[in-house]
Formats: sequence, structure tokens, C-alpha cells
Amino acid sequence: MYSSGNHTQAIALSGGLLNVPTTIIMPKDAPPLKLEATKSYSGNVLFYDRYTEKRDEVAMKVKETLPKGTVFIPPYDHKYVIAGQGTVGTEVFENLKCWKGTYNHAAKEESITLDYLFVCIGGGGLIAGISLAAAAISPNTKIIGVEPEAGNVAQQSLQQGKIITIETPRTIADGAQTQHLGELVFPIMQRNVSKIVTVTDEELVQDMKFFGETLKIIVEPTRCLGLAGLRKMVDSGEVPKGSCCGVVISGGNVDLERYCRLISSG
Repeated sequence: MYSSGNHTQAIALSGGLLNVPTTIIMPKDAPPLKLEATKSYSGNVLFYDRYTEKRDEVAMKVKETLPKGTVFIPPYDHKYVIAGQGTVGTEVFENLKCWKGTYNHAAKEESITLDYLFVCIGGGGLIAGISLAAAAISPNTKIIGVEPEAGNVAQQSLQQGKIITIETPRTIADGAQTQHLGELVFPIMQRNVSKIVTVTDEELVQDMKFFGETLKIIVEPTRCLGLAGLRKMVDSGEVPKGSCCGVVISGGNVDLERYCRLISSG
């Protein structure tokens, strides 16, 4: 399988626990923290150049060299991967004790709806899965996707009504340097995602600082997309004052040296 790091760690860890050999294809400029973690979980790591090579093609070539019966696990475009990532959405609504727009508080049922849920977009698996959970559990919640301004492949695809392919975007959000959406996730996003907004790298850095200074948590650039998107829509007035909003923060895998360098530049 291939990924910039978060999905690779999960696969490598699962393989190690189940004593199943795993071969992981990562970009050669993947964050060292993600690389070392993947290796520590017994993953066999191979590299490719994300700017000059197509990872799908690299993955298929590597698969041909592996033993018969080797299974390719995509990072987002598979029904089980989408379903698994969708449990994030289920967890969000359960933690809010939200079910079809109501929740129990002090033994009294009061009406509440999570008006907006902001989700970062890479290949689309996470937002597709979460949107399916929302459609089933909290259908009035609007799912908002957020991606880097330099790589708005999802925004362009939804606007044009088809999956488009772009050059690998230059952005600090390494988990969102995607060239195209998945064929399975795209129609799900068309049905369930209300809007896609884009943010700059500078805005991501500002929210990295916010998370660190105010909430005392380290969040990697890609996972700051949701909050940056929320800020943008609040500032523009698209999210009304008093709205109940949620933001999915799904990773803190950033090297401390890079983290310090980025927040110092902001």
C-alpha cells in the first residue's frame, strides 16, 4: 500500500500484530517521524518521488514483485477503508450524544444539531466515510471539506462534475498532496458534502500555533485544515454566529524540528 504516513503506520502496526508481512510505499520526502514509526511497526518501506512518479503505477509494479496472494490496500478508495474511516463520524455524533438531531441532557430531551462538521481532504476516504455516518445519524449536519489552496483537486472535481487530475501540489500539508480523488469516494462526496473551501499554508501555520499555544496539543499541518476552513467561513459570514460546529483533527505526526520551524515562521 502507499501513503504519506498516517495510513502506512496503521497498516504496518496491524501487520506486525497479526504477523503478516507488509510492504509500504512512501514518498521519499515523507516526514521522518512517520517514516521511523512505520519502520518500528515492522513495515518494509520502499520509496518513490511524489513529484515525478505516479504512486498508483509504482504500487502496481511493486505488487508484481511480491508473493502471489499479496493484497493491495489503498489509503482511501476502498469500501472497507471508507467504512473504517467513517467510524470517526460515528464517534463524533456519539460523543455529542447526538442521534437524529436530539440528545438527552439532565434527563430531559432537548433538540440539538451539529450544524457543521469540517473535515480535511486528501484522497477523500475520510470525508466520504464521515459523510455517510452523518447521513445516517445526523442528516441535518452539513459536511464541509477543506483542502489546501495549492491543491484543490476535490473542489475542482465537484465543480466540474468529474474526477480531475492535477500535478502534485506544493504545500506543507503533506497528507493532502493528492493528484486525484478516488472513484468510490467521489460520488459519495457529490451526494453528501455541502461545500469545499480552501486555505493557504500560512493559515495552516496560524492554526498549528493556536492548537499548540491555546489547546496545548501538537497538530500536523494537514490536520489543521478543518479549523482553518471553519475560521474562513466564520469570517466570511457563511457560518452564522451561534452555529454548533465540529472539526475533525486526525493527526499529530509532525517532527518537532519541522513543527518548531513552521510555527516560528508564522
